[in-house]
Amino acid sequence: MHPIAFKLGSLEVHWYGVLIAAGFLAGVWTANRRARNVGLDPEQITNLLFWVLLAGVIGARGLYVVTYWSEEFAGRPFSKIFTERAGLVFHGGLIGATIVGIWYMRVKKLPFWKTADVLAPSIALGHAFGRVGCFMTGCCYGAPCDLPWAVRFSEGHARAGVLLHPVQLYESVGNLLVAVALMRLHPRKKFDGQVFAVYLMCYGILRGVIEVFRADNQIRFLGGKISTAQIISVALVVTGIVLWRRLKNHGVKSRA
Repeated sequence: MHPIAFKLGSLEVHWYGVLIAAGFLAGVWTANRRARNVGLDPEQITNLLFWVLLAGVIGARGLYVVTYWSEEFAGRPFSKIFTERAGLVFHGGLIGATIVGIWYMRVKKLPFWKTADVLAPSIALGHAFGRVGCFMTGCCYGAPCDLPWAVRFSEGHARAGVLLHPVQLYESVGNLLVAVALMRLHPRKKFDGQVFAVYLMCYGILRGVIEVFRADNQIRFLGGKISTAQIISVALVVTGIVLWRRLKNHGVKSRA
């Protein structure tokens, strides 16, 4: 666990922030290349991604606070809720980013599903970077295991000294594979919205499987058998399937 990347005098620069920034830049670069290929303005895509990132961070933090309110935040001053304790939930970020993305595309009159297809692979790519940041910070950690690739976090971690599944790296690799698959699908898609629908299905399945190997403090249901994230993951898969069926039958044919 090495949360601090480097220091500039008294300023500590954390790996999480460095990797989030790297993921954002990689996402902008790849999305802009796809945008040019389908006749969208790369500058508009860059601006959209900025607002999506901002909304994603706020949404991810907001869902974390709501999820762990009673355990970590109840009774604390409001100002401390967003400043003292790290913690983000990706599903909250996806919800926040989607809401703001819809608003921005409506204001700028961007074709919604075509733009969503351009963004989807970049979202998965940026998420892959972010999960490496989680690994360096030690958050979102896995369950105990004795596998050859198990990791042991240093003193100060909630499970210091215990061999754990490196679930952050599992999810990072999974998101990278999803990103590559979506990049390959994009020029071959049959209708607008297809790539985004596949992203929802793939990420929902990936996250649902990853949850089996996680052991950080999460709210669970059905006697601890299913987590909040798995419930949301099921909703993502169902939403992806519904979108695929509706857009395939009634959507705009792709000219890619």
